[in-house]
Amino acid sequence: MTATPDLRTSRPASPDLLRSVFRQHAAGVAVITARGDEGPVGFTATSLASVSAEPPLISFGIGTGASSWPAVSRTDHVGIHVLGEHQRELAATFARSGADRFGGPTAWREGPEGVPVLDDVLAWLVCRVVARVPAGDHRVVLAEVELGEAAGAGRPLLYHQGRFNALRE
Repeated sequence: MTATPDLRTSRPASPDLLRSVFRQHAAGVAVITARGDEGPVGFTATSLASVSAEPPLISFGIGTGASSWPAVSRTDHVGIHVLGEHQRELAATFARSGADRFGGPTAWREGPEGVPVLDDVLAWLVCRVVARVPAGDHRVVLAEVELGEAAGAGRPLLYHQGRFNALRE
């Protein structure tokens, strides 16, 4: 059921307004990985977007206060992993501050350009970072796809209303 917007009760722009609006927006869930100075780093992202088909470019956002930011700010390559609905725990692990993201039970291997590549995902890419664009307390990272695979089985994991969810038909 939809409602006609009541313009009299609209709220001014704020971080809380933005969070409330985007709780209503279902998004695919990805894990972004990179090689860091002291080992692999990674984080859960719902901001992954296809930017261009020619050349093949993607984008994602990362907070400058995130533990993965120092590595992402310096690396030449990142890994992009599209998660399936069977990977809620993996998504939660990579979203949790202070978690041992690459310890058991996370299954991964070192891929091209030293990028950590996660096992059992729906799809993955290795991309070359071409720009980091300042955007408030975040950076929008633009990266050109170099190689990948989209042959994983299953349905995508979604993020909605602050929870990881399965796609319903």
